Amino acid sequence: MCGIVGYVGARPALDVVLAGLKRLEYRGYDSAGVAVLADGGLATARKAGKLLNLEKELAERPLSTGPTGIGHTRWATHGAPTDTNAHPHLDNAGRVAVVHNGIIENFACLRAELAERGHELSSETDTEVVAHLLAEEFSSCADLAEAMRLVCRRLEGAFTLVAVHADEPDVVVGARRNSPLVVGVGDGEAFLASDVAAFIAHTRSAIELGQDQVVELRRGGVLVTGFDGRPADVRSYHVDWDASMAEKGGYDYFMLKEIAEQPKAVADTLLGRIDASGSLTLDEVRIGASELREMDKVVIVACGTAFHAGLIAKYAIEHWTRIPCEVELASEFRYRDPILDPRTLVIAISQSGETMDTLMALRHAREQGSKVLAICNTNGSTIPRESDAVLYTHAGPEVAVASTKAFLTQLVACYLVALYLGQVRGTKWGDEIQAVVRELSRSSQDVERVLDTMEPVRALARSLAHKGTVLFLGRHVGYPVALEGALKLKELAYMHAEGFAAGELKHGPIALIEEDLPVVVVVPSPRGRSVLHDKIVSNIQEIRARGARTIVIAEEGDETVVPYADHLIRIPATPTLLQPLVATVPLQVFACELATARGNEVDQPRNLAKSVTVE
Repeated sequence: MCGIVGYVGARPALDVVLAGLKRLEYRGYDSAGVAVLADGGLATARKAGKLLNLEKELAERPLSTGPTGIGHTRWATHGAPTDTNAHPHLDNAGRVAVVHNGIIENFACLRAELAERGHELSSETDTEVVAHLLAEEFSSCADLAEAMRLVCRRLEGAFTLVAVHADEPDVVVGARRNSPLVVGVGDGEAFLASDVAAFIAHTRSAIELGQDQVVELRRGGVLVTGFDGRPADVRSYHVDWDASMAEKGGYDYFMLKEIAEQPKAVADTLLGRIDASGSLTLDEVRIGASELREMDKVVIVACGTAFHAGLIAKYAIEHWTRIPCEVELASEFRYRDPILDPRTLVIAISQSGETMDTLMALRHAREQGSKVLAICNTNGSTIPRESDAVLYTHAGPEVAVASTKAFLTQLVACYLVALYLGQVRGTKWGDEIQAVVRELSRSSQDVERVLDTMEPVRALARSLAHKGTVLFLGRHVGYPVALEGALKLKELAYMHAEGFAAGELKHGPIALIEEDLPVVVVVPSPRGRSVLHDKIVSNIQEIRARGARTIVIAEEGDETVVPYADHLIRIPATPTLLQPLVATVPLQVFACELATARGNEVDQPRNLAKSVTVE
């Protein structure tokens, strides 16, 4: 979750680190801090609250700076978000500075050991013990990288650590276990960060760090070893987006920009997936067709918004392939002893590729012999690296905490996987697949059309800013869309919002309906499976008879719903299974505008962080 930046080179380190932290603040904004090597020692500043508070502190009390430094923006785990608990943490002598992402599970016993040896720890964090342990090991070996290796072998849990030492002023050392850390390599300079966004303005050359590895950054190069000290193989890659894509570009919020980028993101995710004959060619899916034909069950694991994408994927996979499909919350998956074997295909969905619950679920699946296919937006991240195959979405950087374009591109990727399984298993004819692909290819234009008609949705959202509750109803693939709409409102507006399967209304939830309660209803197409449409129109009548204010999302040309809609939001006509690509967009705009009207921080909602890298 937390954001980490490290730099060594010729530039003023403080400037580089602060700029990197601005790009990573979406990962946590409870506190922020920096440490730079200058004048033979360490200069540090830490401040609770958002990065702006730290910048004000530095404006009032400037730090000396040199060419080496580290920084941190925090999502609190151990200890409240206070100045004292903010990173970096130092040893008693003030010669070592450490920043940390993750949780050190055995910190309590390590802290007790340190206290017995006379160390004085001032914070409530698990991180501070690492600074003291590094100081002890460095006193013996005088090598920060070796000290890091020795300390890491004693730590339990998931962590990324980055450290500097006043006695090695031209070195930054990092370590990772089950938590993201990426290296940027420039001309006479090197970077460490939780995300490439931190250094994309300076270099697009990156190096993946593997599990249980330590990296030494110097101006002359980068050295990667395992925790055991042996040299490690590394993989370099080129980042395929630039700094401008991580800027607001004139929008008030990153979320608004990312909503507007969805037509391009959808089109980019489809690019190059279809060959000249019209067949799907998913080159990244490195599981052979013969193996896929042997699969007799699909299990999807994901969290949050990605889980809702998985729920929609279930409908497509079962309809197009006739393979049974289960969708599991990754945080619950391995604790219920799931039934897995080599004939089970597990699909792990994660925007960041670092979601800890999903990562642990896929590891459990691989231990049981199952093949794992990752759907991910981040090249070089852990989940794709540990999976048997990957399908990358091409959404570009998503900075706002509430996911928008990542969700739509996850849907596209899920549809592609479902069609590909249908293709290799022979459950869909080539012309059938081509027809769906044509509809998918048109979806970016359909999303663009929806975005062009959103002003009434914004006005409606502003008019409901005083409400305490909004309910969402849907059937079939509209049900996960309802869940996603409710989640967006919870995340951004801090409102009570719930999504229900519309058919479940009479089994309890209809008791919630009262006069003027806003209820958003996602209406399926009257074409195709018309029974779905007829049933939900009946549901709208039931809630309207009890005084609800009905907000109806229905496709163009559907006149049946008009008499029962207090507010009607039109979307382009699409096949039933693909409707979530267009039906979700008004709900994103609705939540963003309602949160703005309530005076909330849209990009950085309270208590949340973009990438959940702890369990």
